[in-house]
Amino acid sequence: MEPLVKVSSPACPLPLENVDTDQLIPARFMKESRAKGYGGFLLHDHRFDAEGKPRDFILNHEQAAGSEILVARRNFGGGSSREAAVYAMVDFGFRCVVAPSFGDIFASNAVNNGLLPAVVSEADAERLLDALAGEPRPVTVDLKSQAITFQGGEVSFDVNPTWKEKLLNGWDDIDLTLARTPDIERFREDYLDQYPWLA
Repeated sequence: MEPLVKVSSPACPLPLENVDTDQLIPARFMKESRAKGYGGFLLHDHRFDAEGKPRDFILNHEQAAGSEILVARRNFGGGSSREAAVYAMVDFGFRCVVAPSFGDIFASNAVNNGLLPAVVSEADAERLLDALAGEPRPVTVDLKSQAITFQGGEVSFDVNPTWKEKLLNGWDDIDLTLARTPDIERFREDYLDQYPWLA
């Protein structure tokens, strides 16, 4: 995976709560090949009407092109465990989602696909949404310092320390395990000293 250290781009405001994985990518699109990319299906039923015509929705706005940051309200990515929801976000171009809380499995899947789930307080999410004022506007997310800067302010965010390490280095679970090789070997040696009959 590509390391994620800092993201600077227009941030899309999505002032909704409980955006679950079925909204992120409706199940009927999951039969498509991942090779085609799932970005076109992201939030499909918010973006298009029953006849496939674009609605007036933030991701359909011209200013949203190139946005790598999404700002939403609580419980983002709840619902089923479908990893395709994260594929859709990554394929659309997002590298970071800022929200007060995330579905547990969504957040884990996000990190495994190079997408940062940045947790902010409810008040800070509202500050960010107020600053965006309904339009994509420049925002910088700095993972090292865990800070989000925008015109008129800065807020901090939380992230699991292990997830932070994986994202900063572009590591998957195997890379993380390999990085712990000296610790694993040291544990093995200590364990065999304590229980030599297991050697």
